[in-house]
This record gives sequence, structure tokens and C-alpha cells, in this order.
Amino acid sequence: MRSFPILYWPRETTGNSDYQLSRKVINTATGIMPDVITDDLDITGIFDKNEDAVIYYPVFCESTGWWGELLGGNGVVVDKIIVSPECQLMVIVPESGAKLHGDNQLLAAEIRPSSGFFKKMNSSIATVADMLATDAGTILALFSGKNQNRFINIIESTGNSYLGCIGQY
Repeated sequence: MRSFPILYWPRETTGNSDYQLSRKVINTATGIMPDVITDDLDITGIFDKNEDAVIYYPVFCESTGWWGELLGGNGVVVDKIIVSPECQLMVIVPESGAKLHGDNQLLAAEIRPSSGFFKKMNSSIATVADMLATDAGTILALFSGKNQNRFINIIESTGNSYLGCIGQY
């Protein structure tokens, strides 16, 4: 099956070395120069129109909340490609076509930050990859971990909500 690469690029493209390098990396990996989307990204709409689409989503070192668009959608992170120290590309495919691999899972949860939670959660279970505050006083958090069942047990034992696994790489 031939993939249809799409590079989502929410920043200026002119003179941007990470943008040029991202296009080159995708072309090298797929043999096809990617289409580029610079406007709002509709992941569900893209996958509804083209089930062979692969979205390359840049995450910059100062990015927060990039994964929020995946919650409730049908996109799954299946790989990441390091472009530069400032930029990595998350490889997103339709959930129906995902063949998850690797050890690191991206696990999302809604947490109420407390000392008890952070005492129970440690690097042997999962590490925080990103966090977003909500109006309700909770935090939507993305964790990278190897043992999903153990992570879910810790989340639930501290009274927090597990939102799901958004991918594995």
C-alpha cells in the first residue's frame, strides 16, 4: 500500500530550515514529496477523504498541547522522526490502519495535580511528555511509558481519569 504523505506546518515556511529539512526527510522516507497544510488541521476529515494518508505533525521543543487534536479523533501516532534538536515529526495514521510497534506508548490522562499523584507516578512507570490546564482545574496530561496496565492502575488509584493511548512508537 502506497502512503499519501501530508506535512502539517503551522509556521512560516519561507526560509525555515526545519520546514525544508522536514520535507526532505519525508521525501526520503516515502519517495514522495509531501502535500503541505498550513491552515487548521482536520485530522478526521483528512482520513475520511484518504485512508492512505499519513500526517507528519511537527512538534517543536517549546510546543505544548499538540496531541490534544488526536483525542476523540481517529488518528494514532505510530512513529516519530527527529528532524533537528528543535523539531521532531510525529507520524500519524488512521486508527483503523495503525500497526503499533515499539516500546514507548503515548498515554493521555486527566489528572488533578497533587503531591500524592506525583509521589506514586515515577519514571519507572511513565514520564510526563506534555500538560495542559483546563478551566475545570484539572490537567490534561500526556505521558510516555512502557507499561499501559500499570499506568492505568496508578492513574485510577489516585482518583484520576485515563483518557486512552494515542499511539506507540
